[in-house]
Amino acid sequence: GSKEQQLGGESRPSSSPQSPWYPPSLVTSPSSSRPQTSGGQIPSHVSPGEAAGIIALLKDKSVDELGKLLTDKNAYQQFLNSLEQVTIQNNIREELRKETLHLARENLEKEPQIVELRNQCRIIRTSELATAQERLNELENQRDEILRFYSPGSLLHRLQDAMKKGDEESEKLQQKYMEKEIDTAAFVQKYKKLRSQYHRRALIHLAAKTSSVG
Repeated sequence: GSKEQQLGGESRPSSSPQSPWYPPSLVTSPSSSRPQTSGGQIPSHVSPGEAAGIIALLKDKSVDELGKLLTDKNAYQQFLNSLEQVTIQNNIREELRKETLHLARENLEKEPQIVELRNQCRIIRTSELATAQERLNELENQRDEILRFYSPGSLLHRLQDAMKKGDEESEKLQQKYMEKEIDTAAFVQKYKKLRSQYHRRALIHLAAKTSSVG
């Protein structure tokens, strides 16, 4: 019994007890043999291999050293930074920080060029783009007029007007012949030409109407 008391006395730190700096939730409950976090379990991002490596480092430390890790925040931080995984993460973070600063400096150096390009775009929008838009509107209007002019309805309407005009010219020519204002040979030649044009247009008009109805 005295030997157990002696061993127990040697296992206690010689320094006076101090309050732990870490949150109470990090303390392992007496009924559990696993270290707990604020959620009560080992973080999911720590692999079993990494956890085993950390445990191996802690096994080699004395009771005093372990007690200091629990009570001294600076000692704990120093131990944490000495871990390989933390060192790798710190190096990656430092590289990312340097790269971010590098990109930020490049963006600042390009700011005058960006401003100049923005001004050029504004000039193009206010002058050249306005002129091009106006020209585009003119071309679109011309296109619409051409489409209307050559539309089936417009063509049939003009064909009807030409047929009506040819019919009127035929009647006038016939009236002149009746009043002896033109001889028979000239009348026959002109009248034949006018009536041929009329019937040819009438056939085209009929075929166009039949096609549109179909």
